[in-house]
Amino acid sequence: MIAMKSADVEIGQVGAVRYKGESSHATHVGVQWLSKVGQDAEGSPAYGLRLFTVGPAGEIPIHNHTYVQTMYIVSGKFECWAFDPDTDKMIDKRICGQGDMVYIPSLEPHGMRNLSETEPGQFLCCICTLDAPAVCPG
Repeated sequence: MIAMKSADVEIGQVGAVRYKGESSHATHVGVQWLSKVGQDAEGSPAYGLRLFTVGPAGEIPIHNHTYVQTMYIVSGKFECWAFDPDTDKMIDKRICGQGDMVYIPSLEPHGMRNLSETEPGQFLCCICTLDAPAVCPG
């Protein structure tokens, strides 16, 4: 067992996100890996739990990835987007706040932004993948 305070976990900055071979930059987004992906002795699926802090008016632009993810909004309000993978047009826009959850299927183009101009927002993000080294090398 490992027990620790989330405040003791290093905060990394989210830089570029990729979509269709192009890079875009996330703005004012920090991430803490609360757990790392990998198979355990019982054969549990690879997963990771991350805590994101998105600064005022911070944004994660359109991107996608092979893993599925579930986000749980801890604080703040976010505008969450889903895009058509063929046209890149926004097909869904939701306002999500504390206590809401958002599920993103594998390869679905998505993004989000913090709606507050003055306060950060946070969300937990659990990811699951069969290709663990691609998500968290090492």
